[in-house]
Amino acid sequence: MGKLVLVRHGQSQWNLENRFTGWVDVDITEKGAAEALRAGKELKGIKFDVAYTSVLKRAQQTLDILLQELGQKGLPTEKDQALNERHYGDLQGLNKAETAKKYGDAQVHTWRRSFDVKPPNGESLKDTAARTLPYFESKILPAAASGKNVLVAAHGNSLRAIVMGLEKLTPEDILKVEIGTCQPIVYDIGPAGEVRGKRVLSLVS
Repeated sequence: MGKLVLVRHGQSQWNLENRFTGWVDVDITEKGAAEALRAGKELKGIKFDVAYTSVLKRAQQTLDILLQELGQKGLPTEKDQALNERHYGDLQGLNKAETAKKYGDAQVHTWRRSFDVKPPNGESLKDTAARTLPYFESKILPAAASGKNVLVAAHGNSLRAIVMGLEKLTPEDILKVEIGTCQPIVYDIGPAGEVRGKRVLSLVS
């Protein structure tokens, strides 16, 4: 069996500022770097064969720190826009509390937590899954199914799309799934791409 490890990037500057980030390319914070370092310690003992990440630097910075801590710098890595965070359209850069005042709590909650309602000029989670899952199913899952240990450093919503596909969750189910920053999810993947086991590593703050 191969291992598939999913890691959401560490805290970014706009996470800290409570802003909608989406595809805006912001750095991780000192806390985010520390989170990535801890995740690397949690993953000691796994020798990875390949890594995948988005084209956004907060995911790439997290991956770099993880691999440095694991002593696996230079690991073959593929970067693709398919793994980018959900695009928040006109909300990108706006403070979430200010946005709620402007549009109303109910509307913002709908944009953030529904499966198929998109913010103005942005993507819904359904849209995100439509670009993330084909890439995952053609590139990442076959690598794990072949027995390789695969590391994916990406974003909350692109990873939720992957979890939805892997665990065959309904749109209602996935809305209840929260993925913590730098809290690795480790799957054991069988030769048919099926999940044989799952554990979420618990990080001490």
